Amino acid sequence: MRLKLLATMTAAFISVGGIALAQHHQHHGHPRQGGKAHDPRVLVKLPPKMVDHTLANMRDHLLALQEITEALSKGDANKAAAVAEQRLGMTALTLHNAHEVARYMPEGMQQAGTAMHRAASRFAIEAQNADVSGDPKPALAVLSEVMMGCVSCHAGYRFK
Repeated sequence: MRLKLLATMTAAFISVGGIALAQHHQHHGHPRQGGKAHDPRVLVKLPPKMVDHTLANMRDHLLALQEITEALSKGDANKAAAVAEQRLGMTALTLHNAHEVARYMPEGMQQAGTAMHRAASRFAIEAQNADVSGDPKPALAVLSEVMMGCVSCHAGYRFK
């Protein structure tokens, strides 16, 4: 039962990521060889040190998502929950100095980030529930929301 639960969760995670990537390419296209494609995303201007710090945080978010899926594939939903809360959830806001960086972000970018962090905290709870109930659907739905927070922010905003 647990193995089936984890296989279902991992397959859904991969599927959601592939769909998001396909949708991104449909809307934004690929740069042409020898030419530059127009980038319609909003340029967010942060102080240089904050850009580096923020990009490092985003890379850690991606690594956390990988660690979550790895934990799920090994049947450790509780570890997935812990990674989600500590590295992506509301608990992580202090770690990432989010209050300072948010001052420079457009409102929509702030909203996307807050939605992602809240969804990660909800995922942590639902992953623990799935470990007990054997029903992965609520956790998968919230994991999709976490990823959509990342996708929507990256689709709408950029740093120079």
